[in-house]
Amino acid sequence: MNFDALSGCRYAVIGDPIEHSVSPAMQNAAFTAIGQGAPYGKLRVAAADLPAFAAWARTHLDGFNITVPHKQNILPLLDEIDPDADRAASVNTVAVRAGRLCGYSTDGYGLATALTEAFGFQVSGGRLAFLGCGGAVQAVADYFAARQTAEMYFINRTAAKAENLCQRLQSYHPNVRLAACGLDEPETIRRFLARVTVLVQGTSVGLRSGDPSPLPADLLPDGICCYDVIYKNTAFLEQALHCGLQTADGRTMLLYQGAAAFERWTGRPADGTAMRRALEQALAPADANEK
Repeated sequence: MNFDALSGCRYAVIGDPIEHSVSPAMQNAAFTAIGQGAPYGKLRVAAADLPAFAAWARTHLDGFNITVPHKQNILPLLDEIDPDADRAASVNTVAVRAGRLCGYSTDGYGLATALTEAFGFQVSGGRLAFLGCGGAVQAVADYFAARQTAEMYFINRTAAKAENLCQRLQSYHPNVRLAACGLDEPETIRRFLARVTVLVQGTSVGLRSGDPSPLPADLLPDGICCYDVIYKNTAFLEQALHCGLQTADGRTMLLYQGAAAFERWTGRPADGTAMRRALEQALAPADANEK
């Protein structure tokens, strides 16, 4: 595998695909703010090349981020895994310390902070529902449950997969009310959504232009707040806005999980203002193309 794309970098984000990532712009703004220039790059790493990358990173990097499809595949290649990341079986941030790879998940913190900013949502005692139960949702659900969220509901195309997630979470967090259903169970969905204040769209539906909303508009109750982890406008968000609901997209989750990763690597607070400005600038062309 060729690592030339990371020449001069001490930090990076890896994934497959990776071309769309705006993390370098955001992270380099934070590094620039503390006088360290722009040491953060990005690299496409195929699944077969992940072990080679991990071995190379031990001696060439100080840290890296991981996006799809490697958040689970990286686990057996790490020397240490933070308890939150271990329970979630997902790592999105690795710190390299004396050649050892130490894995963390900052996704839960990122989403929790984003929901507080957008809707005033408080994790402790909060009630929320998720559309989907894939990697993105699994990475954050344990974080919420561990911090005493009162109720969580999972609505998934395959109900059995959502039920399995509930069972796993319940084994760690017996005091949290958890339940699951399929997308083909409208009355159960109505019942779930009537109990929550926030609905998080956590599937990949919306990444492609023309993707429909994964949920019919008539299932959205008055007053529910809708968040999409995808960091652009989606049919789900358009539908929620049309219903007069509060909405936010995933750029704030990206911002806060990135700030937490930066602090893991450097031990210094991230300049959130600089990161947010760089993120908005990086996303502006994409937003314009969507219009």
